Amino acid sequence: MPRLSADERREQLAEAAIRVMIRDGVAKTTTRAVVTEAGVPLGAFHYCFRSKEELFQTVIERIMERNLPSEAVRTEGAAPYEAFRSTLHSYWDQVRARPAEHLVTYELTQYALRQPGLTDLARRQYRHYQAVNRAHLEAMAGATGITWTVDLDVLARHGLSVLDGLTLNWLIDRDDAQASAALDEYARYLASVAHRD
Repeated sequence: MPRLSADERREQLAEAAIRVMIRDGVAKTTTRAVVTEAGVPLGAFHYCFRSKEELFQTVIERIMERNLPSEAVRTEGAAPYEAFRSTLHSYWDQVRARPAEHLVTYELTQYALRQPGLTDLARRQYRHYQAVNRAHLEAMAGATGITWTVDLDVLARHGLSVLDGLTLNWLIDRDDAQASAALDEYARYLASVAHRD
């Protein structure tokens, strides 16, 4: 077995946990199941993570990182609506490409809210989502030369609620046409609260 750094081993275990959660569900994701999936001894888990909760937080962050566009969508010269629409649809392409991972994030939230001592995991999960959404709104403003006319934290929470609800709806009905129309409507809303500098 090749010798991996602690960061590489953490990544290996997080990816193994995602596979176990997709296959067996969050409630059945034990540390033993994760190390078995990763093909490493149990001690490797305790070397990399202080707790299962820390692993779950890492899983949430990994899924979020890979389901957002890694860089701003090219929008130079585009009108705000078109720029926002392109960015939202780029995000949505990631949702459609990895539905099982998105299902895991909802399951993680519900699991954390029902387990004594894990409620803070759900809070940290949504604080992380909020911060990422805020950063993307700031990036969109910078790329299009606008300022938001709504408080950025409020706008980020609103956007998170829209995208969260839309994702859950789509996981249930897989209605691509309705999801696309809803994204376009959200882009129109964003354009309505954007002021050209």
